[in-house]
Amino acid sequence: MTRHILVLCSGNVCRSPVAAALLAHELPGKTIRSAGLAAPVGAPADPMAIEFAAARGLDLSAHRAQHVTFAMCRAAELILVMEQRHAAELRRRYPQVWGKVFRLGEAAGFDIADPYRKPRKTFEAACIDVAAGVAAWARRIRELERSLVLPRQPAVHCE
Repeated sequence: MTRHILVLCSGNVCRSPVAAALLAHELPGKTIRSAGLAAPVGAPADPMAIEFAAARGLDLSAHRAQHVTFAMCRAAELILVMEQRHAAELRRRYPQVWGKVFRLGEAAGFDIADPYRKPRKTFEAACIDVAAGVAAWARRIRELERSLVLPRQPAVHCE
């Protein structure tokens, strides 16, 4: 069972906070964290990320950017990154966690472009890609967990 998921991007102010909020909504009961490879520690989520999340009933107002650490990666059972270069950087920093690192856009085979300081249209496109990646991973995780649940065995009565 996947209980702990870590979502990473570059700055932890746009893509990963949105992805973490969407995943937490889609997968209640899971521990979802987000971080950045080069985060401006303590910075709030980008205003457009806050807007995108709010339009979906999610609140990013308390989010503060943080750097990824080895402890975060070790605790996670699944690490979702936005770009192939994020995966490569994690492999360089923490080779021990490589087997649990995947792109959020893996199912569709794409990276999710960084919208930081780009026009609203670019930001919205990135958030739509994030939402599509989250939907695909949430579905995949639920299906995997359903397949891992063993069917009930009939009770055996001994006399």
